[in-house]
Order: sequence, then structure tokens, then C-alpha cells
Amino acid sequence: MIHRNQRMIDLAAIEHNMKQIRSAVSKTAMIMAVVKADGYGHGSFETAQAALRGGADMLAVASSEEGEYLRRKCINAPILVLGAVTESDVYTGVKNDLIQTVCSPEMVNLCEKTADEMKKQAEVHLKIDTGMGRIGIRTETERNAVLTALSVSPHVKLSGVFTHFSDADGNADGEKYTRYQYKRFLDLTQDLPVGVIRHCSNSAAIHRFPDMALDMVRVGISLYGYPPVPTDLSLLPCMKWTASLSFVKSVPLGTFISYGRTYCSSETIRIGTVTCGYGDGFHRAAGRNGYVLIRGKKAKIIGRICMDQMLVDLTDIQEALPGDEVVLLGRSGCESISAEDIASWCDTISYEILLSAGNRVERVYSSI
Repeated sequence: MIHRNQRMIDLAAIEHNMKQIRSAVSKTAMIMAVVKADGYGHGSFETAQAALRGGADMLAVASSEEGEYLRRKCINAPILVLGAVTESDVYTGVKNDLIQTVCSPEMVNLCEKTADEMKKQAEVHLKIDTGMGRIGIRTETERNAVLTALSVSPHVKLSGVFTHFSDADGNADGEKYTRYQYKRFLDLTQDLPVGVIRHCSNSAAIHRFPDMALDMVRVGISLYGYPPVPTDLSLLPCMKWTASLSFVKSVPLGTFISYGRTYCSSETIRIGTVTCGYGDGFHRAAGRNGYVLIRGKKAKIIGRICMDQMLVDLTDIQEALPGDEVVLLGRSGCESISAEDIASWCDTISYEILLSAGNRVERVYSSI
């Protein structure tokens, strides 16, 4: 059987991961599942459903457009837009009852004007920049200016305040900096109205600094089975990416393989053509040190990865035939390739690997 170039997403694994995280987080803290960037490549709607089944209380997206998509798919859970509200997306946010992020009086005024015109109530979270350097207020004076704007904005309700740790998965210096950020966050949120939700812990902090859970934690990469720091939790990777062998042949010593003649056979070898390339989102840089799995065995990638195909050494897998499944990410027999493995070949991070597959790679869901 010819296997298509596809990603298989295990929704039961996502639900399992959320339950594992729920078991480890303080009972008094809520959990926000981060499903931005199309659920880290797993599908935002499907991931959101699985995360909510597993115990998530809220969801987070990067933009109002991402939140609107979930609303159209009938996701009714609270959704926070992590990016700062802008004039171009505030209408979409208010219309779809999304929680907007504000970090200036002007943003509060924008939400008030839009909500007033729409005869609706806008809900917002205040972002505090404690050391990440992206968006957010940085001083008590800036915080007070936002609170003043909120006090004269009857159509805007402040329901939360948050920050983001920049080095919670770092070494000893990273731990020191995270504790510095945490203290700054506590200092800038101590006088907020009663009932305002405080959240600062990302995946790394959930595992490494459980004392920082406060009212809510935000789980991103750990939800998908790739905790950024060691953990005792049984978290499962949720994505398997496969292609197929389309052609198999033997070539003699001295045969150049693929573009640029960067690889030349040093003996007679058996090679296979795989139906996936960088046009499908598989990193071209993986060709330097990478391999795939065929019939439970490793097959080294040889030569440069092409747009639509790549070549692998089948000399030690004589039983391989056209039509065989090729595992690019995931398990085959006793062998497995993780997103972290591929990331190491390409000098990048697992997040980028999970997001890399393009539109040509079909997504198939299972809950087994």
C-alpha cells in the first residue's frame, strides 16, 4: 500500500497530556491551553477540543483571527488573544467575545470605543513586561495609567493580568532571572482589583517552578508532548509524519546523488526515493545528519533534500520496497525520531519542527 505524505495527530495523547498536567498543577490554579499557530501544527480546533476534554479551563491564541476561527467552530470556552490589541483586529475580538490583551491607555480606549459602538462588553487582560522585552507595561506609573483608563471605560472589564518568562528553561542564571521576573510581576500586581486572574507560568515554569502557578498556568509545547525541561510527567508526542518510498535502485561506486554533487557513493549502495522534500516543509538542513525510519530501521538521508523528494541509503534495509511507509517523525518498530532529534540536525527548536509541515501534508486525526 502506498502511504501518502501525511501527519497523523493522536488526539487521545493531547487529552492525556492535559490530564497529566492537570494532576501536577495546584488544585487552585486554572489551566490555559495555548493553541496558537494552528495548535503548534496539530490543528487548533481539534487540539482545543482535546485539551478541554482533558481539563483545560481556557484557551489562548495569537490573534483575533485565530480566535474567530475557533468561535466559528463552536468553541465556547474563554479565549485569550496573546498579542496586543490593534485597531485592525479589535472589532473581530469584541464581536467574538475574545479576551483582548492591553498594555497602554490607548488600547483600553480603543476597546471602550469599539465595545460602546457595538453595545457589548469587552474583556481584557493586562500584559506586563517583566523582562521579555516584547509587549507590556514596565513600570508602576504605566500600570496606573492603564488602570485609570479602565476606571473610566464602562464597557471594558479587566479580568486578568499576565507576563511571560523568557528563560524559564535556562540554566542557573535563567532560574535567577525567572525569579526576578516573578518578583517584578508580584510587585506590579499586588494592588489590582479582587478577582483579577494572575498568570505567568509557561510550560517550562509549570514543571520547574510549581510555586509560581498563582491563579492560572499556560501550557504550550508540553501539551504536544515536548516538555522544554525534565519532568516526571508521562507526556506523549502527538504527531507522526510519514511519507513513502516511490523508487528503489542500486548504484555503483562513484555515483553522485542529488543537487550539487555533495554526496558520492564510496561503494555499491541501494538507495530509495522518498516522497517528501522541503516543499512539504521538511527542513532541507536535516539532510546533513538526518535519517528516516523504514521497516523499523534507520535509513540515512544522502545528498541534498529536494523540493519534493529526498534520497536515503537502503543498503542495510534490503527488504525495503516501493510503497513502504517512511517515518519522518514518530515511531517505527523499536526506533523513533522526535521533533527534538530533527531540531538538532537543523540547529533549531522542536517548536519549529512541529510547525514546519506545509499544506501538501495531509493531517489525519485519531483518538485511539
